[in-house]
Order: sequence, then C-alpha cells, then structure tokens
Amino acid sequence: MKKKRALVVCPGRGSYNKDSLRSFDKYLSNPHFSEFIAEIDQKRRELDQPTLSALDRAEIFKAALHSKGENASALIYACSYGDFLSIPEEEVEIVAITGNSMGWYLALAFAQALNLQDAFTLVNTMGSMMKDHLIGGQIIYPLINNQWEIVPENRKKTEAIILAIQKRPHHELYPSIYLGGYLVLGGNTLGLNAALKELPPLENYPFQLLYHAAFHTPLLNSVSELAFEKLEQKLFTSPKYPLIDGRGYIWQTYSTSIQKLYQYTLGTQVTQTYDFTKAIEVGLKEFAPDQLILLGPGNSLGGPVGQILVSMHWNGIRSKQDFTQMQNENPFVLSMGKKS
Repeated sequence: MKKKRALVVCPGRGSYNKDSLRSFDKYLSNPHFSEFIAEIDQKRRELDQPTLSALDRAEIFKAALHSKGENASALIYACSYGDFLSIPEEEVEIVAITGNSMGWYLALAFAQALNLQDAFTLVNTMGSMMKDHLIGGQIIYPLINNQWEIVPENRKKTEAIILAIQKRPHHELYPSIYLGGYLVLGGNTLGLNAALKELPPLENYPFQLLYHAAFHTPLLNSVSELAFEKLEQKLFTSPKYPLIDGRGYIWQTYSTSIQKLYQYTLGTQVTQTYDFTKAIEVGLKEFAPDQLILLGPGNSLGGPVGQILVSMHWNGIRSKQDFTQMQNENPFVLSMGKKS
C-alpha cells in the first residue's frame, strides 16, 4: 500500500483544556510514552513543579493551575508527543512539520532538531519565563464571515483601528499571530484595553486570552535575552524532517544552519509576528501533502486550518460549507486530538 504524504501540525498554548484531562490514558500502553512521562515527571519534581501525571489525572480542570505557562506548555508537549507516536509509520510518510506559536518548539522536538529531553528543557524554560509576572497579553479577533471568507472592508476597518491605537502615546499593540481567519494581537494594558473597546463586537469577539502574554511582539525582548542566557546552542541539531517556521521559511535537513536556527527560535519568533497562515500555505504549496495531521490536545487548529484552505481555494474549497463537505466525504485534515 502506498504511503500517504502528511504535513504534521503542532498546537500552541490554550489547546489543553477541561476536555483534555486524562489524555495520557490513551498513550500509556506505548512504552516510549510511558518512559518519556516518567523522565519528565522526575525532572519536574527536581524543579519543584507538579508532575504532568498528577496534572493530567486531576479530578477537575483548574485554569489557575492547568493554564499557567509552566504547566500548560509541558502538558501540551506530552499530549502532542503521544499523538505523534500514534502516527502509523507503515501508512504515513511525514514530508514536513510545522506548528503554531509554542507549537514551533514541539515541531523542533518531533523533527529531532532537539532530543526529547532538551525539547522539554526548552518548553519548560520558555513556559516558566513569566511565572511570577506576565508581560502584556493577547486578544483574538476574526477577519472572516460565518462562511470563513475574508471580508476586505472589515479587514481594512480593523487595520485602521489598530494603526490609530499604535500611534497613541504609551499604547503598545502589535500583530502577534496570523491564525487563519483570526488575528491575534499582543500588547500592553493600554493597547489591549483600547482594542477591546474599539474593535466592533462580533459575537464573542474581541476577547482576551487567559494567561497569555504578549507573545511574538517586541514586548518580549527581555524574555528573549534571558532565554539566550539560559539555553545553549549546543541543544540544537539538524532536523530529520523539513521544518516550516512562523515566517514560512523551510529548514531542510542538510542545509540548516544550527546557529541561525538557534537565533530564530530564541530571538526572532519570540519578538516578531508568528505567521501560522503562511506556514500552512508554504507547507501545502511546497510539499503537496495528501493530508494534514493536526496533533492534539484538542482541535484548536481545525478551524484556522480550514479557513486557510478556504482563503487559498485549495482543491476548489471556497467556503466553510465546502470544507465541511470535503471532511465528511474524504477528510484532508485529520485532527488526532478531536473527540470522536
């Protein structure tokens, strides 16, 4: 049987939620996962952090506990690794790996640009960097209608409002993530409050993301500087699979500069806009996969990926209805963390 060529996509922060509790149960029969969790739990005990096993087995989901960076990041890493191990090698050829925001760190791990333990060090260090005080925050706002089509007039109005806020003294507001049909903005309190007040209400939007800092903006320059102090370049190596970063740049197995990969990971992508939309577009155009595999936990990227396909008119898909029909008849996007 011919293998299906797959682009693997890793999720970012916010993907582990109350429905994700007990996710580890479906992976523990795999000795690789069990060994991985045992090692990570021990490392977290040494760091005086709650173990991932205890967090995942909790009776109830507590946002103040599970959604904090130092816990959420590691939980997401573990669940994504469990899903990655579940991809059947005899049926699937991985042609490239990408991710959204924190998903870049996971992509590095699964492409073997970092070993699993060093990837945990990266994930845990970056997730714990603002343990005591978050720098800024993020809000999310749609640029699409209910059929996932971009509305140019609304987009222009949104951009004009953001530009006006940026010009005000002491107001900091930046594009943080281009996420399919959504724009994630990062900024300081003044900038975010102005955006929350002035962006036209659309259903539940705009809203501020809980326990999220101003990721991928210049507000995190100090975090980037500290990351370079804490993490060494020797952790990194050339990837086994091509990697697509938050600019749409492809890091190939035999031509990757380790120094540039290190600089991008701890520098550029921490302080500059992460274009997840571009990453998916490049993955589709350059690798022409037979399927997209979205790793869990959850299915937070299902909608944004569908919206990107609509914006590209991929295989004739021009609306949410078209995407839903394709998924029902011959699924192109496989969400491993989706509840069946």
